[in-house]
Amino acid sequence: MAFIETVPVDQATGEVRAMYERAQANLGYVPNYAKVFSLRPEVMGAWSGLLASIRGHMDLRRYELVTLAAARALHSSYCMLAHGTILRRQFYGPEQLAAIAGGTADAGLEPAEAAMMAFAERVAKDASSITASDVEGLRAHGFTDAEIFDVAAAAAARCFFSKLLDALGAEPDSAYLELEDDLRRRLTPGRPVSAAPVERVPEAPAAGEG
Repeated sequence: MAFIETVPVDQATGEVRAMYERAQANLGYVPNYAKVFSLRPEVMGAWSGLLASIRGHMDLRRYELVTLAAARALHSSYCMLAHGTILRRQFYGPEQLAAIAGGTADAGLEPAEAAMMAFAERVAKDASSITASDVEGLRAHGFTDAEIFDVAAAAAARCFFSKLLDALGAEPDSAYLELEDDLRRRLTPGRPVSAAPVERVPEAPAAGEG
């Protein structure tokens, strides 16, 4: 569900159907965020290109932690759930991830990771408050200037995506209800998870059918 009319999954054709199919190939279903882009699929294409150019310079865990921190600052349930799910599957148990998502000081992160997430959160909240000493603090933790750029870019990019989804009322997919209860609550600071079942693109009829 969204605040705007979107192209129904079972009626999508052309670029929109292709976009839905790409999202489904990645997640196993058509996510609600893709439906929001159905009126402007070229914007999704541009976003995907930007994201790939940023993510290509970061290892997966670093990228996901930065994104989680920025999404937390933005109160974005959708992005916290999406990226929290990746961290849950590949890196952390539910209790530790819930502590990380909640910003708990003793969440078991390395000091450099905690500093990185705090910096990303400030980028999303108020980048104008960041000073040269804040950047120097990341250098002191071993970050190169190129890596600091990557952290800032990932956090700044998240502002576009999270704010767009929330502005248009995109609800987190019901697939996230499979997460552990406490973890899911920690990852849902804004819009609640949708109760609607996920949708899938229907198979195209074989040649000579339909």
